[in-house]
Amino acid sequence: MVAMQRLGKNHGGYHGETIDIRAVLGELKAAAVAHGWSAETFYRIGDLELLALQRAPLSTRDSQPSTRLYISAGIHGDEPAGPLAALRLLQENQWPADAEVWLLPCLNPTGFILNSRENDGRKDLNRDYRHLETEEVAAHIRWLERQPKFDVALCLHEDWEAHGFYVYELNPDRKPSLAEDMVAAVARVCPIDLSPVIEGREAKGGIINPSLDPATRARWPEAFWLLQHKTRHSCTLEAPSDFPLPTRVAALVAAVNVALAAGR
Repeated sequence: MVAMQRLGKNHGGYHGETIDIRAVLGELKAAAVAHGWSAETFYRIGDLELLALQRAPLSTRDSQPSTRLYISAGIHGDEPAGPLAALRLLQENQWPADAEVWLLPCLNPTGFILNSRENDGRKDLNRDYRHLETEEVAAHIRWLERQPKFDVALCLHEDWEAHGFYVYELNPDRKPSLAEDMVAAVARVCPIDLSPVIEGREAKGGIINPSLDPATRARWPEAFWLLQHKTRHSCTLEAPSDFPLPTRVAALVAAVNVALAAGR
């Protein structure tokens, strides 16, 4: 595992690098279109767009893609590595030829303007997928309801308190796990959080398998709604915010590439 010193910037919250989300969204859209993706704006907040980017399979042996992959990022405005990882993945353009991919690169643009976990209404969008109190989440779900089911869903995040990268894996049907290979790949570019308890949940080797019981979740995150309605396998990727931003981006990209390799 790579050795790296924490920056020591984050005390009581995220105090690291920020990004110009308008510029990043412009680059994301341009990169997607340049590589033949379609771009849909499913909600607007002033001049800020909630984008859904879609890549059709380049070829299939029959009428079905080999895999359907959903990736989201930027639901917390103090987690800049997610949108930047999405941009890097688009620029590198190393997608499985027969895969259909949906990429939502920034679900909370007003949060990035404020460098805040919450949106401009002080709501944590990633706790609103049960009660739908925010326009962003309501619009996101309306968009999701128009899409087919996904084989795998990936949610790109950061954790300002983490000692290293870790992953939540929701896999009730016990499909081949992605988490162990993700941790192994990320360990080459970023430290792994090997704490036995992370965010109040039991962890092993940087992997958390949380409860899947809806009754235990009063306020659903995006990944939990997806598990109930759109996929039976999701991974929430948590890069450690107290390490350099390029390291966090590399960690998320490495983890996503594991899922891409599994879909080839």
